[in-house]
Amino acid sequence: MKKILLVEDDPNLGLLLQDYLQLKGKFDVVLCTDGEDGLRTFNKQNFDLCILDVMMPKKDGFTLGKDIRKVNTQVPIIFATAKTMLEDKSAAYDLGGDDYITKPFRIEELLLRINAMFKRVANKTDNSDEAAETQFSIGRYHFDYTTQIITDSDHQQKLSTKEAELLRLLCLKKNTVLTREEALLSIWHDDNYFNGRSMDVFLSKLRKYLKADPTVEIINVHGKGYKLLVS
Repeated sequence: MKKILLVEDDPNLGLLLQDYLQLKGKFDVVLCTDGEDGLRTFNKQNFDLCILDVMMPKKDGFTLGKDIRKVNTQVPIIFATAKTMLEDKSAAYDLGGDDYITKPFRIEELLLRINAMFKRVANKTDNSDEAAETQFSIGRYHFDYTTQIITDSDHQQKLSTKEAELLRLLCLKKNTVLTREEALLSIWHDDNYFNGRSMDVFLSKLRKYLKADPTVEIINVHGKGYKLLVS
């Protein structure tokens, strides 16, 4: 049985989500009502997925997600919030979130997203050949996907989870086209407009991290996607 950490400060909504996910999803759901309790609980138990409300007392969901990523870079995180600004969604992904659902939402949609997340994790495990590729040379840089660090001779750059996933896809397709749809569906599971805007932000950051080497370039391929060029 998959174990989920649910951190939601509204007790009525929290209990409703907990009961539904346990009944319909057959998950073991542990409910916490503030961010500090959520972090304590996460550190004491093993979880397969986290659902974090953003606006909470004591410790907000973004801060909690950042703290969780310090000790576990792999556990999937879904942020749930009434915030709808693109900047908030970008912040969620930049902090290592894997998905973002806006309140109010249908509980059925949350369950669909959870199941899609677990399917994605299972597919990653099954694809052992690709999963084994975690070390990449990019011109003068070395990229370690496991630690999410880009290294050159005198500098290290720590990447967010989304930045690392996007750079890894580009590396696996080095000097060939990575389609926009493939990247969005692989990382965000949805190729909608807002996720596309978020990906554009991460691409800009990756270009900045790699700009010191003139032999490395991430280019747009009009109407198709992107290409990591290494000459």
